[in-house]
Amino acid sequence: MANFDYNQLLNKNINNHDNTVVSELYGSLLNGYMNQKTVINNDQLGPRLLNNQEGSLIWEQIKHELLTCDSYTFAVAFITDPMISNLKPIFKDLSQKGVRGRILTSTYLYFNRPVVFQELLKLPNVEVKIADVDGFHQKGYIFQHQGYQTIIIGSANLTTNALMRNYEWSLQINSLDGGDIVDQVSSNVESEWNNATGLTRQWIAKYENLYKKNKNKFILKPQTNHHEDESIIKPNQMQKDAIKQLRLLRKEGKQRGLIISATGTGKTYLGAFDVKAAKPKKMLFLAHREQILKKSRDSFYKVIGGQKENYGLYTGNSRDKDVKYVFATVQTLSKIEHLSLFDQDEFDYILIDEVHHVGAETYQRIMNYFHPKFYLGMTATPDRNDDFNVFKLFDYNIAYEIRLPKALEEDMLCPFHYVGISDYEFQDSQINQEIDQYNNETISQKNARQVVKYLSSKERVQYILEQTNYYGYSGDTLHGLIFCSGVSEATSLAKELTRQGYPSKALSGADSESKRSQVIDDLENGIIKYIVTVDIFNEGIDIPCINQVVFLRNTNSNIVYIQQLGRGLRKFEGKEYVEILDFIGNYKNNYIVPISLTDDSSYSKDSARETTNMEPTIGISTIYFERVAKEKIFASIRQAKFDSMHNLRTVYKEIKKRVGRIPLLQDFIRFNSIDPVILANKENNYANFLNKMGEDINISNYENKVLTFLNVELLNGKRRHELLLLELLTHHPEIKSQEFAKVLNENHCLSNPEVIDSVRRVLNLTFYSQNASPSRKDYGEQPIVTWDDQHKQYQLNLNIWNSIQKNDDFRTLWIDSIKTGLYRSKKYQPDKIFTIDKKYTRKDVMRLSNNSTNVTAQNIGGYYFNDKYGMIFVTYKKSENISKSIQYEDRFLSDRILHFYSKNNRKLTSKEVQKFFDGKYQLLLFMKKSDADNNKNFYYLGTCQYLESSAQQELRDGKPIVSMNLRLDQRVKYHLYHFLTD
Repeated sequence: MANFDYNQLLNKNINNHDNTVVSELYGSLLNGYMNQKTVINNDQLGPRLLNNQEGSLIWEQIKHELLTCDSYTFAVAFITDPMISNLKPIFKDLSQKGVRGRILTSTYLYFNRPVVFQELLKLPNVEVKIADVDGFHQKGYIFQHQGYQTIIIGSANLTTNALMRNYEWSLQINSLDGGDIVDQVSSNVESEWNNATGLTRQWIAKYENLYKKNKNKFILKPQTNHHEDESIIKPNQMQKDAIKQLRLLRKEGKQRGLIISATGTGKTYLGAFDVKAAKPKKMLFLAHREQILKKSRDSFYKVIGGQKENYGLYTGNSRDKDVKYVFATVQTLSKIEHLSLFDQDEFDYILIDEVHHVGAETYQRIMNYFHPKFYLGMTATPDRNDDFNVFKLFDYNIAYEIRLPKALEEDMLCPFHYVGISDYEFQDSQINQEIDQYNNETISQKNARQVVKYLSSKERVQYILEQTNYYGYSGDTLHGLIFCSGVSEATSLAKELTRQGYPSKALSGADSESKRSQVIDDLENGIIKYIVTVDIFNEGIDIPCINQVVFLRNTNSNIVYIQQLGRGLRKFEGKEYVEILDFIGNYKNNYIVPISLTDDSSYSKDSARETTNMEPTIGISTIYFERVAKEKIFASIRQAKFDSMHNLRTVYKEIKKRVGRIPLLQDFIRFNSIDPVILANKENNYANFLNKMGEDINISNYENKVLTFLNVELLNGKRRHELLLLELLTHHPEIKSQEFAKVLNENHCLSNPEVIDSVRRVLNLTFYSQNASPSRKDYGEQPIVTWDDQHKQYQLNLNIWNSIQKNDDFRTLWIDSIKTGLYRSKKYQPDKIFTIDKKYTRKDVMRLSNNSTNVTAQNIGGYYFNDKYGMIFVTYKKSENISKSIQYEDRFLSDRILHFYSKNNRKLTSKEVQKFFDGKYQLLLFMKKSDADNNKNFYYLGTCQYLESSAQQELRDGKPIVSMNLRLDQRVKYHLYHFLTD
């Protein structure tokens, strides 16, 4: 085939069309169908394979297309209720924008359950039809944009598995409205649509009868292995890991251990597996409710087996004392007359369920009486508001911790579909203001009583029910749980909900155990629709059938928020997901919502914004914020002081309570707490922070400056080379170069001469100038490490070596900082100078790009070139306060092409502009969304290339400036791209 100029073909065709989309599409077609190396200015509309693998979730792309289209049509054979639930908030937002949609589906193989069609009828601005054709098995999604269409077609039906979990193949293509592929697809769809039957309630009623008669003919029965006993319960991977850690605890001679495990993750089975492994002669299982004991006894029998007579209850109604496995209520066993019936060493294994209650006198009496070989405490909520320290009681031996996101990803819990909804707004602004004061706890008791009337008014409850009815629940019967702010509010809401046709009952901490049990039974049996409560369902109450959780309250604690959200996460037959509906008002603590949903303890405003904006999936759990709700959370994030000393002190005390000593920086990582870099940098170094916390840390002024260097420069772990060398020098003050080289090789680190020279400049402080901040003076002026070229060895500063030997405080903080930095370094690729999608400051970039000195931010501006690299820094959303001369309109043309501007007063012939073109320098692109909150961190997006012939000289305020297009070697990942550009 003869060679020809693709770009000439492109330009020729574009000249015939005055349309940006045409330009983009031609370039994308050339790149996608003819030669991927074609030099083009945009490939956003090119063909893509979506397969649910890294960075290509079909669900995410469909969500994006929906939110940006003018109209849409789905032609899909199979639809499931969970996926409709995920799409409901999007369809609702689209309806409010006037965007219409169509869904063409079928009754093929009777896969679609009647509830699916009932839920489809709820969708606003969506017309649904049933294809009148045998064997309808289409799987296509069509989105109409301005002048062109996007089509996603392939193997994926409108189901959670197909769009989020399975390894599918779906091809995304784009075509102008006049394109032949559009005509082929549209003609086919329109033909089927015109012959299809409209969805109505009457049609659903007829289908329900047919479904009942035919579903069993077509539903595939799962194949079972008849050689395997299905009654045998086996541990999942997380339970195996926990059992291993418990075994190690006992091997080390520890007599007590804690398991912290999110609600619904199988704590009882885990305890049974460990008892089976420990093989005690006699075991005691303690709980505070007989109902829990009966379920636990059955679970232990399933795991351990043996004779049922070996399993007995010791409660107010039963006295099975002489069995091998005793399941006892604390209330009964704690009485002296019952305790005295047992020998103090009768049990060699005691397991305490919901161990956070152990501070009560009844529990203490039992624990003080018995002396088993091993105590195991299990809880989902070890952090208590009282002063009792559960961790201390169990000798700070936390064997294992299963956190919520990991449990969701491992499919241990029921997935949740979270929707942040804007709360009801009254027409009277004064009422709204009083409600805000009530929610933020800044209102008098007298006015609070009036606010309760507003919150339980006919109008607001009607609004709440409109939302709960639309978003629905999984299963045949509603089992709802509502959290509100006060007892009187709960009572009033329950009455109004009942009046409007949703039987509800209120529960509070003042209610008796018998009343609680009765109300729970009423909910489980479908007698009532909702339990309205304040705080008693944070933990310990097990109602697996809950399929809708509603938040009508301010959130003051992410721990409490997760506890309450977790009430619906236990798996239950017929429940495929739990609907979480969060009515978001003008709460000062709204920022807690995104932090809690992702279990993010970084105390980073940037991370909270990312979650709110990106709405990430966790396993197959989804997050969506309606527009107004999202704005309220952003407002809360702006006003919040994440790293205030008050917040940091609270976090510090929590970890100190867990470890029973002055916490190390490593402890904050171990317990998934705050990023230790925040603590260390709050007061320049962690020693200063500890002194602020009232600890007595004794270090000299020079030692303080050395720790400042270590904490400010290296603790982040963005390059592990310096940390590895300091770790070696901690044990021997002189280290040969070949030994350091060996360690670098073992850790897969880059070890070229440029990197080694950079490491030496950083550690001898010549990288830091005397004038810039930070300066050598800030770090003690003396080199931390020197290089002896004659003997080819590194030498640790003797003053530091002496401090390590003689000062316990300094040695502890020095070693802890190095170990913590090395742990954090696991986030970064050691064989690359930068890791894509990770954050770096300009100072980080200067160090890691092997620059000779730490060039200040003022001298860097939008880009900086050293001998090898061109480092480009883009703030996507420019501040309105900066000079107009530098408000360049840098913008993405696609997820891999950036339209970029040079510094002001530059021409095509300028030397620094020429550096972009000549190919001598490797261009590295760093980007941040904005300068909000003095944000200094840029995402590294990867290497990029100048696109040939794209540079143009322009005028800005009468001064020359150069624009050009840069093409990234790797596309920006979906979530990050939309976060940066939204």
